[in-house]
Amino acid sequence: MTRLAGFSSPFLLGFDEIERALDRVSKAANDGYPPYNIERIERDAPEGDVLRITLAVAGFTREQLDVSVEENQLVIRGRQADDKSRLYLHRGIAARQFQRTFVLAEGIEILGADLRNGLLSIDLIRPPLERVVRRIEINAED
Repeated sequence: MTRLAGFSSPFLLGFDEIERALDRVSKAANDGYPPYNIERIERDAPEGDVLRITLAVAGFTREQLDVSVEENQLVIRGRQADDKSRLYLHRGIAARQFQRTFVLAEGIEILGADLRNGLLSIDLIRPPLERVVRRIEINAED
């Protein structure tokens, strides 16, 4: 069975990467843990918009978290191990692992990450797009 691609129009040349990015986003959207917010930070800076992704990672230490950029994706991983030395009478807080990915647009840069009060905040900057107009010379063969 062949899939009808939304980007198969002859007027959309070179958009294969966008189609792959949309596939990755749709696969990653199914997992709801950990919950997160995305906000725009108001700054009067000429370098562009600042975005902040905040994840609720209560119970994770800095050593148990990993933030990386892999192939235009921001990947946040959390790894907790069970503490075998504890004897629980009731266990409602499970030690668990997670991986949350965000597809980044071209040009997005990571400013840094901060862990405070169980919230992991990652700041990104989106530089303003420059409008480029380029004239193409037409060769004439007579």
